[in-house]
Amino acid sequence: MVKKLVVVLLAGAVCMTATACNTVKGLGRDIESVGEAGDRAI
Repeated sequence: MVKKLVVVLLAGAVCMTATACNTVKGLGRDIESVGEAGDRAI
């Protein structure tokens, strides 16, 4: 029973970490695109 709980918690942690990583990467791309648009406007 405890082993199953640990496996479920670890799987949840991996999913949350992967999602957060993807979100941060997407945010970096958004900021970069805003900077490029500003450069083109100037």
